Amino acid sequence: MNEFKHFINGEYVASASGKTFDNRCPVDNSLIGRVHEAGRDEVDAAVRAARAALKGPWGKLTQAQRTALLHKVANRINERFDEFLEAECRDTGKPYSIASHIDIPRGAANFTAFAETLANHPTEGFRLDTPDGKGALNVGHRTPKGVIAVIAPWNLPLLLMTWKVGPALACGNTVVVKPSEETPATTTLLGEVMNECGVPPGVFNVVHGFGPDSAGEFLTTHPLVDAITFTGETRTGEAIMKAAAVGLRNISLECGGKNPGIVFADCDLEKAVEGTMRSAFVNCGQVCLGTERVYVERPIFDAFLARMKEEVAKLKLGRPQDPQANFGPLVSQEHRDKVLSYYRLAVEEGATVEIGGGIPDMGPELNGGAWVEPTIWTGLSDDARVIREEIFGPCCHIRPFDSEEEVIALANDTDYGLAAAIWTENSSRAVRVAEQMEAGIVWVNSWFLRDLRTAFGGAKQSGIGREGGVHGLEFYTELKNICIKL
Repeated sequence: MNEFKHFINGEYVASASGKTFDNRCPVDNSLIGRVHEAGRDEVDAAVRAARAALKGPWGKLTQAQRTALLHKVANRINERFDEFLEAECRDTGKPYSIASHIDIPRGAANFTAFAETLANHPTEGFRLDTPDGKGALNVGHRTPKGVIAVIAPWNLPLLLMTWKVGPALACGNTVVVKPSEETPATTTLLGEVMNECGVPPGVFNVVHGFGPDSAGEFLTTHPLVDAITFTGETRTGEAIMKAAAVGLRNISLECGGKNPGIVFADCDLEKAVEGTMRSAFVNCGQVCLGTERVYVERPIFDAFLARMKEEVAKLKLGRPQDPQANFGPLVSQEHRDKVLSYYRLAVEEGATVEIGGGIPDMGPELNGGAWVEPTIWTGLSDDARVIREEIFGPCCHIRPFDSEEEVIALANDTDYGLAAAIWTENSSRAVRVAEQMEAGIVWVNSWFLRDLRTAFGGAKQSGIGREGGVHGLEFYTELKNICIKL
């Protein structure tokens, strides 16, 4: 059994209060280990260590030296690939086959990609005419924002944590990370890697715990935190935004989604089915960019639905180590209860359950895990709660539509605006519809195709701000203007 301690100023530290909580494997509900819960003292120590590191060795490194260290971190994660893979899959229950191709390699790559992108981006410069005719030069100069609080989610724990930590460190900041209480392992393990690579103490810190009256609240309300970046549900984002208002700290919030997929009759049907299957069911549907609302043009509705049901029936549920498994459990019993409540609600609201809708029989060894069936519904009204609210599970509702204007209105009829997917072989229609989507990212004939140089973030209640590529500079640095009179 493991013990997950805080990582503060380069050392693993137990909670002074002695408070811990269970970390359980969602595959079979077995106990993985005990996680120390941070109080105000541990959070304060982590923030102050991060603040001191800004003035210490980390702040004195050149950009090239920081970049070299971050490359070492990425390489060391890959050298310890199997340890990170096992820890990630034990926490989340996801198949090795998925995590080994997405979570771990992309989690490592976030350090190198952002170190290179952000290190080589120029700032602005202007010459100004002055009354004496000699002029002045205005030069943009970027400095680190300071101590960044990173609140990371449980669905892609390593990848989405390093998506924030990578650019933060590349810009010269220091971080205090609070991983999800459900998935503490890989963030904790990363502390070892930081030490092995020679990253100065205090640059990377980790505190464990929950949200209200725990590590999350203590971190986001700490007056020495300069900015907060968060991925998670919208209600938590609202609480963080209120906390950040005190002291006028900057925020970057990537929150919930109820993302539409639009399938036109002129699509490549097999391509659309394959992409929609991934967008609805990969990672057991626990992806903020996932598709829970699918709109299919009426001439191909029956064919599309039939193919989707065929593909769902082929999904192989199993242990993470099973090389044939491509579908795991939900992250926890608590989250399964939430998803199953929507499964029941869908039936109450009049849905036709096309496939799934319940709990699979995984046998006596696994039935204690957080398993649910991948599920497709039809027949719900557009104002049903299952259509309006984010479920974050392996499910989608498929509805026919008759015109481009109708489906644009349906797709945008949501409080959220994170992502959308459009399937059509008509390039003019693709651009026309994409431009009208009220979402931060729109895929055409693809899904989850991510270029780290591009802007990422949501509209409406899906978030505030953009990260990715040079857009992260606006969040992770302060831009000052230096005016030089000639």
